[in-house]
Amino acid sequence: MRDLHIRAFRSVVLTVLSLAALLFVPAWTFEYWQAWAYMAVFLAMTSWITVYFVVNDPALIERRMNAGPQAEKESSQKTIMSFAMIGFIGLIVVPALDRHFGWSPVAPAVSVIGDALVALGFLLFFCVLRQNRYAASTIEVAAGQTVISTGLYGIVRHPMYAGALPLLIGTPLALGSWWGLGALAVIAPAVVWRLLDEEKFLAKNLPGYVAYCAEVRWHLIPWIF
Repeated sequence: MRDLHIRAFRSVVLTVLSLAALLFVPAWTFEYWQAWAYMAVFLAMTSWITVYFVVNDPALIERRMNAGPQAEKESSQKTIMSFAMIGFIGLIVVPALDRHFGWSPVAPAVSVIGDALVALGFLLFFCVLRQNRYAASTIEVAAGQTVISTGLYGIVRHPMYAGALPLLIGTPLALGSWWGLGALAVIAPAVVWRLLDEEKFLAKNLPGYVAYCAEVRWHLIPWIF
């Protein structure tokens, strides 16, 4: 257990340090209050979620820590996650470059709204993880896993990805950039591709998933998709 605590803490610290590098190096200044505010929200939310599940469901944290393209077992998912990672880096780096060159600054109130969207995204992540302890970072079916069809899963098939939407939209706004929203052109198709590919995998490998899809129509956004 102590080893898990150390690895989870190290993961949070490395993530925040990576964020700092992606933000402050392209911006070429530490006088970037939007970046500091974004990192504070990001650190607070990830620390809260990590501490909660390390204490209450360490097995879930173990599954969530195995992430990234290299952790995926399906070759298609390795490709998808590579595109998603490039898109997310773009959501961070483009606003930082925007801060440096002054391409498309947003009003301070918009940045505050962006931070609120980021916090909302993390809150939805927390709710999903509370409902589905098998929500791994990779596409897989664990021993004993069953279909979850209640709560948020009764509304859309992929509430985790739905929770990512406010976080992804909010990130460039929180960082003070309209141009940063352009990175969504890369990451949004990757998210849709990933969830459709995941559905094919689960339909083959998770008993009851086909019936669940017949019951819950919407993939990501009710009445839209």
